[in-house]
Amino acid sequence: MLKNDREKYERFYQSFGRHLKFGIYNDFGMHKEDLVDLLMFYSSSEKKMVTLDEYVSRMKEGQKSIYYAAGESVEYIGKMPQTELVLDKGYEILYFTEDVDEFAIQMLMDYKGTSFKSVSASDFELDEPEQKADEADKDAHKALFDSMKDVLGDKVKDIRLSKRLKSHPVCLTSEGGISIEMEKVLKNMPSGHGITAQKILELNGNHEVFAALKAAHENDPEKFKLYTQLLYNQALLMEGLPVEDPLAFSNDICKLMK
Repeated sequence: MLKNDREKYERFYQSFGRHLKFGIYNDFGMHKEDLVDLLMFYSSSEKKMVTLDEYVSRMKEGQKSIYYAAGESVEYIGKMPQTELVLDKGYEILYFTEDVDEFAIQMLMDYKGTSFKSVSASDFELDEPEQKADEADKDAHKALFDSMKDVLGDKVKDIRLSKRLKSHPVCLTSEGGISIEMEKVLKNMPSGHGITAQKILELNGNHEVFAALKAAHENDPEKFKLYTQLLYNQALLMEGLPVEDPLAFSNDICKLMK
């Protein structure tokens, strides 16, 4: 049906695509080879549902992974800080909008030898030389990031200079097998409480907010603490995560407005 009557298959997929994904995830991926070519996801470049085979056939020269982003809707994912630069560079991203998507993809591991890579993964880098991490930049801001970590404690695993941000000042990424979207899903399950993503706070070194943060770090400890807390809560909100202390967040905004 997928090959001979695409329109009919897409109508079928709207009703039963979720069941196909569960079929891949269930039984430890026992039936994944039978189902993988039936999967479809919304494509950032095609503006419609596409198969994994269609995505791979359009990959840019030198691209090694299938890029995807997870979120509550197509509209939300298209506005995520983590997708902006990737889209501007002309890369196609698959949008995962169902709670089962990332779990099914983790069970697949790869598609015909091509791995999957979340644009929100802490180790995500475009397959372009200028996007590779710069250790010199990391060392130059070590004192700043250490001070921010002192403020935030174990709320984040690490704080880093970002290579993925373009117009946004900050974002959260995740490290390890549990993504931020997977954390949201698991928290709604009876047995999922206490399972959290290892969050990385990434900062845009080219943003004017970063310059203000550095100046506060050098000259005004109280303002630096305020900026750090606000940036962290901003990153939480952009990820659709609840602010841990709404009253403190409100007070911080009032301090900034004085």
